[in-house]
Amino acid sequence: MATNPSYGRRDFLKDSVVSTVRAAQELVKHAEASPSEAAVPAVRPDWLRPPGAVAEGLFLDRCTRCNDCVTACPPGAITAHPGDGTPILYADQSPCLLCEDFPCITACRTDALMPVSGVDQVRMGTAEISHRLCTAGQGCHACVSKCPTNALALDVALLRLLVASETCVGCGMCEMICKTVNDRVAIRVIPTRQMVRAAS
Repeated sequence: MATNPSYGRRDFLKDSVVSTVRAAQELVKHAEASPSEAAVPAVRPDWLRPPGAVAEGLFLDRCTRCNDCVTACPPGAITAHPGDGTPILYADQSPCLLCEDFPCITACRTDALMPVSGVDQVRMGTAEISHRLCTAGQGCHACVSKCPTNALALDVALLRLLVASETCVGCGMCEMICKTVNDRVAIRVIPTRQMVRAAS
């Protein structure tokens, strides 16, 4: 391995000191962090609430973190938020299968998840498509055939996907399918709570 002839002992010592100072700063930063800060891992912000979830503020008041809905979910799509223990789903990992009898809602005894009259009443989020990343123009439309509410359609004239926001329930099936068949995910589910915050 060739060495830089201009890199001398003084440069080596200088780099060593800089590295030591940086390491010390990191140690101090970790030492000063409160136990609660150190214990909470980083969490992706794109998680969804289970079907039937009431408005976010009310949900946090009602949910007791009992995990009954987590246990009741047949495909195991619902998991506990690593920070506060509330139930969440990650669309690209395990989407909601919109079970016919919604066992997660039935299991909730605090009305954090409220009964729905049908799949069309579920509002977990809404799918958004990045047409720059989408490969529909190259013949891919796997997500269209897998959408349980027929909220996705291929515009043949424009060769691009369209989302019917009034029909989309945010189950995440499209996002998981896109991740499975493409190198880059072109469709994402925007959680309802984020949409409400943006609109207010």
